[in-house]
Amino acid sequence: MLHSTRIAGIDYGTVRIGIATADLEVGIAGPYENYNRRSEKLDGQYFSELAQQERIARFVVGLPVHLSGNESQKSREAREFGTWLEKLTGVPVDYFDERYTSSEAEAILGDANLSKKKRKARLDQLAAQIMLTAYLEAGAKSQESPGGIE
Repeated sequence: MLHSTRIAGIDYGTVRIGIATADLEVGIAGPYENYNRRSEKLDGQYFSELAQQERIARFVVGLPVHLSGNESQKSREAREFGTWLEKLTGVPVDYFDERYTSSEAEAILGDANLSKKKRKARLDQLAAQIMLTAYLEAGAKSQESPGGIE
């Protein structure tokens, strides 16, 4: 039996990591969860289990680049995280420009009638979902690394 190809979008943060997943057959990204970082060992266990349980074939790590398109310190941290994630899980990692996802997520959540605490809790996974949706729209079904940043 063939399994569908699943990808996971990562909205990298030093404290919290937003995660979204998508099935390439369907082509729709959905929020998965927020992960609160604890230690390298526990983070490694979490992401290894995520890759295995969700049958992740590719991770897409969002790169927060400046409006000019130049990379930021956070971009370098996200790349380091992506390198660690790929070594840890053996799952290929793409990088994708996420410069507008957090503000877009904030605008969407601002329109929702949620408390500040609930909005904050959903922000990172929604940002990951928006970034992964953009990745899919850039052609994830037909290319190895659509719209990715090398």
